[in-house]
Amino acid sequence: MLVLESLLADFNQELQSTHRIADLLNLKAKFIGKQGPLADVMKNLKDATPEEKRTIGVRANELKQAIETLVGQKMQELEIQEMNAALASTKIDISLTDSVLEKGLQAAGYHPVTIVQQEIEDIFISMGFEVLDGPHIEDEYHNFEALNIPATHPARDMQDTFWFADKKHLLRTHTSTIQIRGMKERKPPFRFVGPGKVFRCERTDASHEMVFHQLEGMMVGENVSVGNLIYFMKTLLSEIFKRDVEVRLRPGFFPFVEPGFELDIKCLICAGKGCSVCKQVGWVELLPCGLVHPNVLRAGGIDPEKHSGFAFGLGLDRLVMMKYAIDDIRFLHAGDLRFNSQFKSF
Repeated sequence: MLVLESLLADFNQELQSTHRIADLLNLKAKFIGKQGPLADVMKNLKDATPEEKRTIGVRANELKQAIETLVGQKMQELEIQEMNAALASTKIDISLTDSVLEKGLQAAGYHPVTIVQQEIEDIFISMGFEVLDGPHIEDEYHNFEALNIPATHPARDMQDTFWFADKKHLLRTHTSTIQIRGMKERKPPFRFVGPGKVFRCERTDASHEMVFHQLEGMMVGENVSVGNLIYFMKTLLSEIFKRDVEVRLRPGFFPFVEPGFELDIKCLICAGKGCSVCKQVGWVELLPCGLVHPNVLRAGGIDPEKHSGFAFGLGLDRLVMMKYAIDDIRFLHAGDLRFNSQFKSF
């Protein structure tokens, strides 16, 4: 027993002077490894009396557990220290523009999605809209049910969703979730937009990504009509592109609007001749829209007998591609600073 008690004291003394993970692992092996003193004590138990075996065996196990606990605590401490040291040695202050340039590092600009999003927000603010935000992680109610997409609705099959393990939460598949939260917090009349990232398990190609950007918009009041929708959309596009843009409005089905429309823009990459961005048809689906479905208004706490509204979902990435003649959406998500450096700041 005296050997066991001195063993723990010796371990604690050496532990205090251990400052590297490799040394800590060696220390653990030294005391409780197969060739260590604790193993020797256990081997000698064959010559002990039954009472000594019980007493020494219990104490040896307690000692082993105590050492393993101390090693675990010290390991966590050393890992944090090493991580902080690594972060400190590789830290770059991106606000120090002059020093970055002096070192010959690549200076980047604002991301084109950020530039266009800011521009669109300013346009809508000038027309009396608020700018709202919403969570990336959503529940099934806000992402589907409140938007008139029940569990059996075929529209769910159109959105390949990233679900969490609990099958109750997901990465939002559209910014339409902002509509429900926005309506619940306001009384008509109101108008707002909500930009943000959305997530869908899609095959990546020139015009599709798994993570992309949308901008949701909604206006609710008395006697809001399709005419109001068309006016605001035409105003937006003329302000963004600074020129006349050919558009077409065709019927479209979306569970959260009735009637629903697809607003397409003639491809500005190929001038309508056909390319990989427009899938060779000359038009790009840019802006699903329509009058808000009565069920969605009710989910937002609004009486559809008294108020109506329009809603739209703008694909920011595709708008950026049209504005800057970018022929592959993957450039927007590659994280290449050389790509960002081509675009002007605000």
